Amino acid sequence: MAASSAASTSDTASGVPAANDFEARQKTLDTRTAENNYRYGVAQHNCYSKFFVNHCLDSAREDMRVVAADIRKEQLALDDEKRVEHARQRDEQAAIKRAQYEADAPARNAQDERNAQAYEDKQRQHQLSQAQRNAEAPQRAANEQAFQQKQQQHAIDQAQRGISPSQAAANQKAYDAKQADFQRKLDEAHQQAAQKAQERTEKQQRFQQKQSEAAQHKTDVEERQKQAAEKAKQKQEEQAKQQQLEQQQKQQQQQQ
Repeated sequence: MAASSAASTSDTASGVPAANDFEARQKTLDTRTAENNYRYGVAQHNCYSKFFVNHCLDSAREDMRVVAADIRKEQLALDDEKRVEHARQRDEQAAIKRAQYEADAPARNAQDERNAQAYEDKQRQHQLSQAQRNAEAPQRAANEQAFQQKQQQHAIDQAQRGISPSQAAANQKAYDAKQADFQRKLDEAHQQAAQKAQERTEKQQRFQQKQSEAAQHKTDVEERQKQAAEKAKQKQEEQAKQQQLEQQQKQQQQQQ
């Protein structure tokens, strides 16, 4: 309770009404309104026992109206203060959000830089892998040619050892089957390599698209925030002008 009282005192001293102060004042006005209506009801009831009933009722009604007008005046002033306080709180929250967004900007920029660096690293790795495959291509071709020459020499050796034509044909058929199987596996390897290269290209394109969309989204968000801030500032200025006009009108009415 002491802390709450100290906080309320601090808010009042700084010129910022506390929420509980609004509630207490509103409760007081509601109580006065109820009491005024009750007194008017009692006065009406008592008037019917008097000789000049109409005069008594008019007097009671006038007393009720005077009190009601005073309560109404205080209610309008309280409503104005509530609107000003609510506008201040909205502006304060908006300022906090803007400050938080600006405070998070370095982290967002750092994350964007890390993403860009990771993308560049993947690109360089892809280029190195591609260069390595291209550099190994002559060696792979030489190995394939050496294998074929070895197979041919093997066939010649079989002929020199006196292998029968039927056996040589069977051997040739087996050799052709092995060559076909080797060629099939080689074609599959080439196909898989091409497919993986296509997938890497598509992933790269999707990543670039996401980066572009993220940059556009960031630009759109900043633009909307800028527009919202301008609208909030314009609205605040209009409210300030309206409040100043109302204060001037109140002062003129009080002077009159």
